[in-house]
Amino acid sequence: MSNFTNVTAIKRANLYFDGKVSSRTIILENGEKKTLGIMMPGTYKFSTVEKELMEITAGSLDAKLPGEDNFVSLKEGDSFSIHSNSEFTVVVKEVVDYCCSYIK
Repeated sequence: MSNFTNVTAIKRANLYFDGKVSSRTIILENGEKKTLGIMMPGTYKFSTVEKELMEITAGSLDAKLPGEDNFVSLKEGDSFSIHSNSEFTVVVKEVVDYCCSYIK
C-alpha cells in the first residue's frame, strides 16, 4: 500500500537519538497504528513493546535481528518483523524512509 486514506495523524513527532530518527503516528479507521518516519545515517538500537513490521520505503540499512548473529542488508521494498519485547540494531547507510506497523 503506497498511501493511506481516512487516517488520524498525531501532530507531535516521535524523536529518537537526538533527532536523527523521527516519525509521525497515524491511526487508521480500524484503529490500527502505524508510524511513518526517517532515519539519518548512523547506528541505532531499538526496543519493541508490540510486534512490529518495518517496511523500508526508500534508502538502505543493515539490521541485526533478535536471535541472529549477523546483519542482513535491506533496501527499498524490503521488510522485516520483530516480535514484541525484543531488541534489534540497524546500521543506516543512507537516509531511510520507513513505515512501521504495530501488530497486536
